[in-house]
Order: sequence, then structure tokens, then C-alpha cells
Amino acid sequence: MIEARNVSKTYTMGSVTLQVLKGVSLRIETGSCMAITGPSGAGKSTLLHLLAGLDTPTRGEILWDGLNVAALSDAKRADFRRRTIGVVFQFYHLLPELSALENVMLPGLVDGHRNGRDLRSAATECLGQVGLLARARHRPRELSGGEQQRVAIARALITRPKLLLCDEPTGNLDSTAGSEVMSLLLGLNRQSGVGVVLVTHQAKLAELADRIIALQDGKVV
Repeated sequence: MIEARNVSKTYTMGSVTLQVLKGVSLRIETGSCMAITGPSGAGKSTLLHLLAGLDTPTRGEILWDGLNVAALSDAKRADFRRRTIGVVFQFYHLLPELSALENVMLPGLVDGHRNGRDLRSAATECLGQVGLLARARHRPRELSGGEQQRVAIARALITRPKLLLCDEPTGNLDSTAGSEVMSLLLGLNRQSGVGVVLVTHQAKLAELADRIIALQDGKVV
């Protein structure tokens, strides 16, 4: 279970102070699917980054099964993130000179805990999970937006995470491709048991989740 306890986040830029999150508390049950919604500037992406350990709260705690992740050193937090969390962004961040399969393999290469043959086999399996095995040798420029996002999801799965954190994963796609990506995420959640937290401004997509958290002006409403 993941829990945010009275989490606040403030950014200071010169003489300007901006409080993005204001005392947010929530719980995410293991294996569940949650959508975080709200208008632009509500703090959705900031909250997701805190849950992912990509940033730390100004006040409050981020707890994973009782472990205060925000209190870990940068190195230990990065190691925890690699072992536990897969992150999917709105923009795919694929390396253009690599094939789909090679892009999926990247986190494992950085981690260095698998030999090349095992890693290639795992990446092939992940591409199969997202329905892109036939496109394994294609480079990003040869793939549609929806296919590139599927590659990004497969890349997030390569470390076998307990939770996928998805920041507007359909925001750069047309409605058809967006629906397909959402269906894929829901299928992974329900068939593989991986938890999904999804930031979206699209109400129809949010309604497909098990639970919806709405943010406005940095607070849960």
C-alpha cells in the first residue's frame, strides 16, 4: 500500500514562492487502479512525481508499505524506484536511434542486473504484453504515436514494477489511440495485477479506474 500523509510541496524561484500541493493525503491499495484528475495547475503531475520518488515533499510523508521513501538518500530512493516503480510520461522519451526492443531493454541495461540474453528475452515478453512484438525492430520514427506509447509502457514494465505511474499517457494521442492505451493499462492492471495510478484531465478515461481522486488548487476535493 502507498500512502501520502499531509503532503505539501512548495517551490521557490527567487523571491517568488509557489505552493503547489497543500496537505494532500491519500491511500493507494496494492494492485488497484486510481485516476488523479483536475484542471491544469492543480498539482497532479507534482503529486505523481512525489509518489514516484522523483521529488521529495516540502512537508509530509510518502509511505510504501510503511517505508518513508522521501526520507531515503537520493541513491537509495533511486534504487527503490528502479526496483518498484514504472513511470510512463505523456511524451514517450524513446531514443530515436534504437529499435523498439532496444528502447525497452534500456532500464535493464542501466540497472546491470541481467545478462544480455535474459534482458532481450524479458524485453520481448514486455513487447508481447503490449501487442507490439511484430514491431520490435522498428525505430520510433516508423511507429505511430499510440505504438510509441506502447513501447514506453513496455519499457516501464521491464523491471517488473509493483506500480505503474502514468502522467497523462494519452494526452499526446488522438481519441482512438488514447482509448487503446487506456484499455491496455486497465488490462495490465486486471490481468497482471500491477497497480496503476493515472493522471488525466479526461473524465471519460478517469471513470474507467477503480477510484478517482480530484485535485484543485493543490488540495483533494
